[in-house]
Amino acid sequence: MPPRTHTPSPITILLAACLLWTTVTTAAAQVPSPTLEGPVTGGTGEPFIAATTFDLATVDYMQTEYFVSGTASAYANVGPINSDGMWTLTAGGSAAYKTRILVYQPIRPGKFRGTVIVEWLNVSGGLDSAPDWILGHTELIRRGYAWVGVSAQHAGVEGGGGIVGLPSMGLKEVDPVRYASLTHPGDSFSYDIFSQVGQAVRQPAATNPLGDLRIRYVIAAGESQSAFRLVSYVNGIHPLHGLYDGYFIHSRSAGAAPISETPQPAVNAPTPALIRTDIDVPVLTFQTETDMDFLGFYNARQPDTDRIRLWEVAGTAHADTYTTTVGPTDLGDSPDVANILITTDPVPGLISCAQSINSGPQHFVLKAAVHALNRWVRTGRPPAFAPRLDVTAPPITIQRDEHGNALGGIRTPWVDAPIASHSGSGQTGSLLCLLFGTTFALDDTTLDALYPTHREYVRAVRGSVREATRQRWIRRRDARLIRKAAEASDIGN
Repeated sequence: MPPRTHTPSPITILLAACLLWTTVTTAAAQVPSPTLEGPVTGGTGEPFIAATTFDLATVDYMQTEYFVSGTASAYANVGPINSDGMWTLTAGGSAAYKTRILVYQPIRPGKFRGTVIVEWLNVSGGLDSAPDWILGHTELIRRGYAWVGVSAQHAGVEGGGGIVGLPSMGLKEVDPVRYASLTHPGDSFSYDIFSQVGQAVRQPAATNPLGDLRIRYVIAAGESQSAFRLVSYVNGIHPLHGLYDGYFIHSRSAGAAPISETPQPAVNAPTPALIRTDIDVPVLTFQTETDMDFLGFYNARQPDTDRIRLWEVAGTAHADTYTTTVGPTDLGDSPDVANILITTDPVPGLISCAQSINSGPQHFVLKAAVHALNRWVRTGRPPAFAPRLDVTAPPITIQRDEHGNALGGIRTPWVDAPIASHSGSGQTGSLLCLLFGTTFALDDTTLDALYPTHREYVRAVRGSVREATRQRWIRRRDARLIRKAAEASDIGN
C-alpha cells in the first residue's frame, strides 16, 4: 500500500505549479530553437522508418514529417567522468546540421492527453527504427499520447551501416530525392540535436510540429544503442537544460555512449555508468534478460530511489518476435499477440537464426512501464519497487527453474504458467541473432503433467495475469487479450 500523503492547499498547488513552469521555461530557453520545415513531401511519398506498417488513420492518428536544422554543440567534460554519473559538461565545438523528425499524433485534438514521447531513433540496424513505438504503440494510441521520432545520429541520416551487420540504409541512401538536403556533422552533436528537438516540441517557434495540441509533459525514450546515449544524456546534458520531464531507458548495457567522438576531442564514458542519483525527474530503466548477462547490465545495477526505478522482466530478450514480426501490424485488439509465434527468422527473407527466437512478454510489460512512468511524471507518485531477476556473478548467470525460465524479476504467465522456455540467451550465430534470445516449446509429456485439462491451463494463466495486473506489470486491456488467447488455445485438450 502506498504511503499516505497530506493534501496540499490550493495556494500551495498554485505556487508549486508556477515554480515548475518557471524552472522548465528558464532551462529550456538555454537551448537554441531550431528551424522547422514541413510537413515534408516528395521522393517516394512516405517517410522512411522501420516502425508500424498499418495506416495510422485506421486508429485515428496522423503522420507528419519535418526537417529540423540549426547549429548544434558538441560537449566536453569539466572534471572526471566517473561511474557515479555525476558528470559536469560544457559546450564544445559547433556545427551546422539538418535532420528530420517524424510525428504521430491523434487526429482529434480532444483525444490527446498532454504527453509527448520523444524517441531517439535506433540506428543499430543501419537505418532509423522505432523499437519503443513498435513495442508500446497500442498503449500510446489508446491513451492519446503524441510521439516524435528523432533522427539524432549520423548513421540514420548519412548511412554507413549499423553495428549488427545489416546493409546501410541511411535516409539519404534510400530516398535521395526526399532527403537530399539533410546533413549530419557526427554523433558528437547528437545530444544537442536531441535537446533542440525537445525545445521545438516544448516551445515551438515559427512552425509547431504538433499543431494545436496543448503539451504538458515531454518524456524522452530510447532502446539499445539509443538507451546508451540516453544514459549519457541524463548524466551530462539534462543538468544543463532540463528539457525533458522524464526518461524511459530501455535495454541498456552497463556502460554509456561516448560524450564526444573523433574528429571532435574524444570523451568516453566509463563502464559501469550509473544513473546520477541527484537527477530531478523520473528515470525508469527497463531491462530484458539479454541486457542483464550478454550486455553486462548486471554490473550497473543500483538501488531504486525516489527518482530512479529499475524493471527487470523475466522471459524476455533484447528483441523478439513482436519487435520484428507481430508488432508492426498490431492494432491492439487481437488476442493473437499473446500466442507463441515460433520462428527462427527475425526478419523473414533477410535474417535467419539457428534457434527459435524469443516470443516472450516484453511488449505487454513495456506498455505498463510507459504508463507507470507517465503517471509518475504527471503526479509525482513513483511505481512500486519491482523484484529483480535472480542473478549470480561472476560469471553473470540468471538462475532458472526446471522449465528453463528465469527466477525473480517481473512475472507474467509466460514464466509462471509456461508452455515454453523463454530466454534472453541460448541463441547462436550472428550478433543480431544473439540479441533475439530463444523459445523452446515444452514437450507434450511436460505439458500434460502441468495441465491435465484445458481448464487447468486457463486457470493457471488467469491466476498469473491477475497477479501481474494487480502489481501493475500488465495493463488491464492487455490482460483481457492474454486470457482470451489462453481460452482459445488447445493446451490441455
